[in-house]
Amino acid sequence: MRTAERHLTHLIVHTLTKDAGAPARLVLRDAPCALDGAALRLVERLCGQYESRAAKGVGRFEEDEEAFPLARWLRAHVIDDTLDFVALSHQFAERVRAIADEEELEDGGHLVMARIREGAGDGSADCLWAALLGEAEGVSISGALELRDCSHVDFAALHAAGRIDLTGWRRGDERYLGFLRGRGKGGAWFKRVLGCSDVMVALQETKKLVATLDRFVDTEGLAPATRDAVLERAHDYLDTLGEAGAPVVFEELAREVFPEQPARLDALLRAEETKIAPGFVPNRRAIRPLVRFSASAENWKLEFERSGLHSGAVHYDRATVTLVLSGVPDYLKRMLEEDGAD
Repeated sequence: MRTAERHLTHLIVHTLTKDAGAPARLVLRDAPCALDGAALRLVERLCGQYESRAAKGVGRFEEDEEAFPLARWLRAHVIDDTLDFVALSHQFAERVRAIADEEELEDGGHLVMARIREGAGDGSADCLWAALLGEAEGVSISGALELRDCSHVDFAALHAAGRIDLTGWRRGDERYLGFLRGRGKGGAWFKRVLGCSDVMVALQETKKLVATLDRFVDTEGLAPATRDAVLERAHDYLDTLGEAGAPVVFEELAREVFPEQPARLDALLRAEETKIAPGFVPNRRAIRPLVRFSASAENWKLEFERSGLHSGAVHYDRATVTLVLSGVPDYLKRMLEEDGAD
């Protein structure tokens, strides 16, 4: 099926049943779903729900394909053409079932797998989507205006989802795998199903975020004290997220850091030219430059708080390219005097 942006080529649905205290069970479909109007609506709603979520992680496949076999299965399906779509979906569903038991998940749902061509022309991407959707009870009205109980797919209960840019993967891109995050177990178990590694991505994205926040306070023309307060709030908030293992959500970060006009910061964080991927867990070491400077040379190493530049504790002389430190503690003075320093 075609829309202006998506061309659905493969779709299949399985069911994962998870009762309390019992192992998960699978009901597997043996053939792909028909690519009719209902299939297209399902995919459009799924993609739309995924894209509307702010907390998403990005990364690439883990290198260990024995422990994380999805990359190996995809190679057989996409490149070697030795594994058809239905067989691929069965292997993936079995992995979901096994990890659902290991992680002691409480809820099951409908496991959807779809292959979609996104975009058009040279910029299009061949993508594989996988998601676990919940179910809700409802009421329908028959042609005779009789009320009937019915159940339907609950897109709001999107328990887990992932998107693999197969084109980017084959091209060797740095990041081609995305997944929904959540607090607690959240999407962490599905990240394991996908075999996604995002450790280095989190470090890189944190560094880009720090640079963007630094650029923001400069372009806003804030007073020194206000500038320091914004960066300190950013540091404290991101440090809390990092300690809890929670992902960055741009809108929430903007409200915490710049409550006066959060939309301005939010727009910069989301800007295409900024190139910060949403949904990563902040690297706590990488956020230190928000509140302190550190540098070293052959004979010295120095670290001080940014606020010291405005309090007078640290003074930088542009003309002589020197730093002057005030309020030297007594123990350091004694050490310097004993060593004969001028």
